[in-house]
Amino acid sequence: MDINKQEKKRLRRINCQRITVAVKKLFIEANTDLGADVVAALKDSLNKEESAIGRQVIEKIIENADIACLNKMPICQDTGLAVVFVELGQDIHIVGGDLRLAIEEGVRQAYADGYLRKSVCDPISRKNTQDNTPAVIHFDVVAGNRLKIIALPKGGGSENMSAVQMLTPSTGVEGIKKFVIEKVGQAGANPCPPVIVGVGIGGTLEQACILAKLALLRPVGKGNKTDERLVQMEKELYESINELGIGPAGLGGRVTALAVNIEMMPCHIASLPVAVNIQCHVARHKETVL
Repeated sequence: MDINKQEKKRLRRINCQRITVAVKKLFIEANTDLGADVVAALKDSLNKEESAIGRQVIEKIIENADIACLNKMPICQDTGLAVVFVELGQDIHIVGGDLRLAIEEGVRQAYADGYLRKSVCDPISRKNTQDNTPAVIHFDVVAGNRLKIIALPKGGGSENMSAVQMLTPSTGVEGIKKFVIEKVGQAGANPCPPVIVGVGIGGTLEQACILAKLALLRPVGKGNKTDERLVQMEKELYESINELGIGPAGLGGRVTALAVNIEMMPCHIASLPVAVNIQCHVARHKETVL
């Protein structure tokens, strides 16, 4: 068998229509069904919260998530800007159209048929695009013949409280922790705590932000498993943030963060990029593999 025939035999074909259907399903589910990991963390936080008002807020958050799931209604009125992470196997052949357009169509159908609020507008005129597109799509080509799609509807309130800074290399670990704690403290009640804090360290300006958003996809309660330095930093930041006293809904208490997740990669010798991407308690994301 010649090389061309071998390659054709190895390639998997995935039709764009199938991708559109999958994306539509993911965004509707993400907006109506809060992940079991987040619900479990919220229930566990009831045992940690000392404030009566704080416990009441958490109980209402859990009740709201239950009602949304039961009735297939949005968990929050802010159904987010559609962020999509795509892991495209190099042995896949997309047929029947354009991959990006197929994803956009899935978002469009989800926000129309799922009765989800359309929150995307022109940044200057503020004119709404009417269908919640365009989505923010991150592509990553990987080995294999599978297509993994992760849907992350990102609310505006928590996204507005996020930040990135190019620290000096001499700032070190203590400087990184100080920056993260300051940003969460300044955010206060605005990102609807209890929050999940995603931290991206390294790379370049834009890569640090992507790392921080990727950190939000990690299941709550699953700490970093690759770097003992990050394990310790996540623990210290989690404790420090929960000592800020912001509490559920910003009404005071011990539970300001459900988790702090850090992702890191090497950077330039002259740089130390650090990004903080805050996620509200409605930590929505769903994924599928085709």
